[in-house]
Amino acid sequence: MNKTYESMSVIDHDNRSPSTIQKIALATSSVGFVILSLALLNLDFSHKAIWLAVALLAIISGIVLYANDLYLRQPAGIKFNGIWFNSLTGRGTLAWILAVLLTLFYIIIYWFPQYLGYQVKGGNTGLVSLFDPFSVFINGKPATQWFVYGTLYTIAILAMGYKFLLKYRDNKYQIIRTLSVMFFQVGFAFLIPEILSKLNPDTPYFNKDIKNMWPLNYYFFEEWHLTNMLNGGNLGIFMLISGLVMIFLISPVLTYFYGKRWYCSWVCGCGGLAETAGDPFRHLSDKSSKAWKFERWSIHLVLVFAFIMSVAVLYTFLGKNPDQSLLTRRQFTIGIVVFLTLLTACLYLFKRRNMDKDAIFTMVSLVVVMVGVIMLNHFSGNEKIFFVNNYTLTSWYGFAIGALFSGVVGVGFYPIMGSRVWCRFGCPLAAILGLQQRLFSRFRITTNGGQCISCGNCSNACEMGIDVRAYAQKGENIVRSSCVGCGICSAVCPRGVLKLENGSEDNRINEDPVLLGNDVNLLALLRQESKNKD
Repeated sequence: MNKTYESMSVIDHDNRSPSTIQKIALATSSVGFVILSLALLNLDFSHKAIWLAVALLAIISGIVLYANDLYLRQPAGIKFNGIWFNSLTGRGTLAWILAVLLTLFYIIIYWFPQYLGYQVKGGNTGLVSLFDPFSVFINGKPATQWFVYGTLYTIAILAMGYKFLLKYRDNKYQIIRTLSVMFFQVGFAFLIPEILSKLNPDTPYFNKDIKNMWPLNYYFFEEWHLTNMLNGGNLGIFMLISGLVMIFLISPVLTYFYGKRWYCSWVCGCGGLAETAGDPFRHLSDKSSKAWKFERWSIHLVLVFAFIMSVAVLYTFLGKNPDQSLLTRRQFTIGIVVFLTLLTACLYLFKRRNMDKDAIFTMVSLVVVMVGVIMLNHFSGNEKIFFVNNYTLTSWYGFAIGALFSGVVGVGFYPIMGSRVWCRFGCPLAAILGLQQRLFSRFRITTNGGQCISCGNCSNACEMGIDVRAYAQKGENIVRSSCVGCGICSAVCPRGVLKLENGSEDNRINEDPVLLGNDVNLLALLRQESKNKD
């Protein structure tokens, strides 16, 4: 006998099929992707500029139409309805297909651009040739695979950013920071560097994205890059000075007052893509303690790798270009040793209470090893500061971190591991900003534990894998180095438990948790009391 079961859930999980307008929107975007795919298959379009415009406009129009129908038909309010029941957002078949396609795209971009039609000598073909007219218009040169990537990257942030704005349209903080990342991507990451290249065609290549600072821009201190900036006229000198100011002045000051969110959630292109195109996958981040422990090791090891590589390439540059250097190798070596020693001593003397024992041990051990190796190299007269060829270091880093981790895994695994894989596990700049946010910042997320109903919305929405609910239940401030201050946890809280604040450093870290009924500490306390009675 057939029985019909009626769901008593407030959210209907059965009717999740797209509406007619949404189907039209998907078909419209598909037209754009079909045109790009045909170009990839070397179909020769006679009017490339027109076909490119049609393709990009179709993709954007489809996303806008889909977002309008999805969100404007309903009252304002942040909704995550059905995300774990959807094949795309719930690690289903569509998610794996998308992950494979994204991964293949990044592999081709980094290592096999010829399959996209990029030709070092001769005219471009395929997909890259479709972007030639736009590239010539913007920067005066034929397109490269990176121009294609930059254009599609910017389109993704703009189109999916619009969708994000509609989804969070009743939250001013989300609107402002999303408009911010869209502005910085279009202006500072895409248009300004391309236009500057067109206005300065004879200058050697160097990074012209002023916000892309070291160590995210890992090649900033490499010999070729420093030489090109020094030989790049007024623009090159400006980029060199502004890069140094960003690293040593602007970034520490802003992080002290606002935490790492000023960069990771408001400025960074990686964060911009994660927040917009990656928003449907934010709930997939692993919240387990194992993931947290792995995160702490992985991201800080990448930072150490980036630091060692940068010291090595600077040491080589000073030796080969003494006439362009303000420091000698000897002065540079002594400066690095003094810097590492003073930094470690200050952290141990004044901030060790805010650091775990394993973090202190690791920090001291790494610094002792690095200082020892540097001093041994200095007194032995070796030309290689870490006894390794700096070209080898940069090659390893560029392949493993700069390409494989940040691109292939960082974006390709969005549908499987969440939208902040790179930011959480591998970004060396996020590691530096996170350390300062934890130890030298006024930013925190305060919690009102008495109002928490343990619904779990906050933890589900955290793209950095932080179990926000655990902090809220105990009334403990969230001062995690990994937190990017996106504010989604606060936005989705139905009781107003969470609040992003920039206050005094006093009592900022309040690690005096309330004992909960399922807390292992409560059981340990009862056992101790029992022993005392006996």
